[in-house]
Amino acid sequence: MPVHEQSAAAVIARFLKQRGVKRVYALCGGHVMPIWMRLDAEGIRIVDVRDERAAVYMAHADAQLTGGFGVALVTAGPGVTNAMTGIANAHVARVPVLVLSGTPPRPQENRGALQDMVHTDLVRSVTRYARTVREPTLVLQELDEAVSRAMGSGGDPGPAYLDFPVDTLRAEVPAAVQLPEHFAPRKPPRIAPDEEAVRAAVELLWTAKRPLVISGRGAQGAGDALARLLTALKAPYLDTGESRGLVPDEHPSVVAAMRGSVMGQADVVVTVGRRLDFQLAYGSPAVFGAAKFLRISDAASELRDNRRGAVELLATPALALEAMLRMAGDRVPATDTEWAAQLRRQHAERSDKLVSTMRTAPAGADGRMHPNRALAALRDALPKDAIVVADGGDFLSFARVGLPASTYLDPGPLGCIGVGTPFGIAASLACPDRTVVVATGDGAFGFNAMEVDTAVRHKAPLLVMVANNGSWAIEVRDQRETHGKVVGTQLQYADHAAMARAFGMHAERVERAEDLPAAIGRALANRPALLDVVVTPDAASSDAKSGLAWVPDLQPLQAWDEAERKWRNG
Repeated sequence: MPVHEQSAAAVIARFLKQRGVKRVYALCGGHVMPIWMRLDAEGIRIVDVRDERAAVYMAHADAQLTGGFGVALVTAGPGVTNAMTGIANAHVARVPVLVLSGTPPRPQENRGALQDMVHTDLVRSVTRYARTVREPTLVLQELDEAVSRAMGSGGDPGPAYLDFPVDTLRAEVPAAVQLPEHFAPRKPPRIAPDEEAVRAAVELLWTAKRPLVISGRGAQGAGDALARLLTALKAPYLDTGESRGLVPDEHPSVVAAMRGSVMGQADVVVTVGRRLDFQLAYGSPAVFGAAKFLRISDAASELRDNRRGAVELLATPALALEAMLRMAGDRVPATDTEWAAQLRRQHAERSDKLVSTMRTAPAGADGRMHPNRALAALRDALPKDAIVVADGGDFLSFARVGLPASTYLDPGPLGCIGVGTPFGIAASLACPDRTVVVATGDGAFGFNAMEVDTAVRHKAPLLVMVANNGSWAIEVRDQRETHGKVVGTQLQYADHAAMARAFGMHAERVERAEDLPAAIGRALANRPALLDVVVTPDAASSDAKSGLAWVPDLQPLQAWDEAERKWRNG
């Protein structure tokens, strides 16, 4: 049945188009078909997926890479419940995603209709906004509000959810309520910093002997100002998965390989759009000692979580950093430059050693290659501006330190493994002129392996490298148990390449390290492509050895919880 051009579904599609949405990630169903049809009529590309969870993951990656909001369209009932993990992941990562769904016609509500569920009750705790829109005349203002909430107006950015009874979607929206103000694109608000707070921040930073700057999600868009601040201060810098690539690796402030040391030595710690979560030991004095904190963010929650700042700047990070630089002028910082230079030298030594050892990593007792050999070959083949998506358990621990990236995505603080292939598909569609590679463990790949079909159908130019060790968390020891219980399950050495070829993807199985360079070259020339690289399960990352696999970035602080207990007890 045709859907009228003045219907609610048509208004939704026009709203998305005028807000700059180019792709909607979706899985069709009867309750959302009116929206589907009008999206197609408006020329918005529908990327149809094999599972709703993957649709939300793709919308998540799209939002991160484009700076806008991603859109996922899922049907009622199981469509929404399947999408829940993706919604929760975007919620924890604070990424703006708009999830749209449908419900049965209004006369059938609460009468046992097909897929009749109160979706909003399910998603409310993991969204910034959740509403069922029953009245056609309110569709536009609800869309406007949902997108505003998703983009962070009034709080953290994150997912927003709207659903519509199918008869509402087909109902006419009067022209009188289709106000241009609701369609008009909106830029995120820019918050200017308070001058007194800027003055206090400059005084704190320019008198510090050992300042450390750490960036996060909120620093996106502030890369130039951040690099100039680091140069002016001559301060060490740590990025995180949320902001990796924001400051180039060659910048003299980057000391990522000295993470544990610099966090314990700093006397002032600056967080730019970054929460003090588990990856930063919650800002605990057991790790950071007596350091003072300067918190900078446009989201209030990133100013006061776990540790309050001696100075707090609620402002758009780029504006705050620019204001600090202007106020400091030619003032000479008190930074101990020898301390900073020594950290940089040690970082360079460790980084060079890592690259060297990756290329010569010995095979396991079974004769199969070390995963670092696969990563070293991939590292050599990737251009500088490649987008890297890392996924997995222990393999993620290898990839996040072994692969440089100007743009980097991973499972994030929810630890939501399985995002790799969906993230990579969305990244390659959003940035078709850049090389996109997914480096994933075989267990993580299995969560959304069927999305290789989506990659082929939509000609998504990505390369997926699967580190196939036939294992699930081998030799992960829980240090909190007296005997260090080993947790692990054996998987098959499944032929992932054969599966990918069945969907028409270029795919090869690689078992020898010397065959990798040529295989990677062929894969990059024939994307979408998959390389099924057989590696040894004997290899364990430093995270796994410390009992902290599945907890990215925390390994250098493996004793922090014991230290905190001692600190709390005096």
